[in-house]
Amino acid sequence: MVEDLLLNIILLVTCYAYILAVIFLSGKASKLFGFSGKTSRKFLHIMIGNLSFLIPLFTLNSFPLNFPFFVAAPFVLITFLASPYSPIHALNERLGGLTGITEEGHYLGLVYYAFSYTLLAVFFASRPYIIAAGILPMAYGDASAAIIGEKYGKTRYRIFTTKSLEGSAAMFTASFLSLEASMLFFSHIYFLPIQTLTLAATEVASAVTLAEAFSPIGFDNITVPMLGASLFLLFSGGV
Repeated sequence: MVEDLLLNIILLVTCYAYILAVIFLSGKASKLFGFSGKTSRKFLHIMIGNLSFLIPLFTLNSFPLNFPFFVAAPFVLITFLASPYSPIHALNERLGGLTGITEEGHYLGLVYYAFSYTLLAVFFASRPYIIAAGILPMAYGDASAAIIGEKYGKTRYRIFTTKSLEGSAAMFTASFLSLEASMLFFSHIYFLPIQTLTLAATEVASAVTLAEAFSPIGFDNITVPMLGASLFLLFSGGV
């Protein structure tokens, strides 16, 4: 038990270090790589989404020692304190890199993203492929939709916000590919039927593409992960 606890604490600290490094790098990405604010934010989404692949390494993943929950939960507060709604203005200023990314477009988008990650970790820490089904479409799909839509989107449509067919196509493609790659990865760890997972990935990619199109700005950080995880459970037969 002691060895397990020590291993999980080391992994937790490693995840924190990774997240903080990604936040720092994202905040400097405009200067280092010439990224726009939107691209910097989506880079952060993608890199944080990749934490899904580390969750199987945690051996303590149920209440009260749910370490995947401990990875995500503090960043709900951190991203909120970095937003313009922070009651602690001095701390808001100190979190300069993250504040700059957060203020680009929708102020609470990163808070919603951290909240979705945390909520999924509460219920599915022992089944990280379900967390991945919710988070990866947000990480890779939404990021691709934003970047491709901004650069190549010409066929525009509007529901709550202006989108493009090109961006929506990128959302579906990146969501499906990231889900399919992750399911190949998880199927070898948990011995899951890949045919069932592939079908579920297709259905989830289709649904989250619609969710992203219909969601008001920022709220896709909640609707996409929640819908993705829920539908994956439904279409995979609750594996």
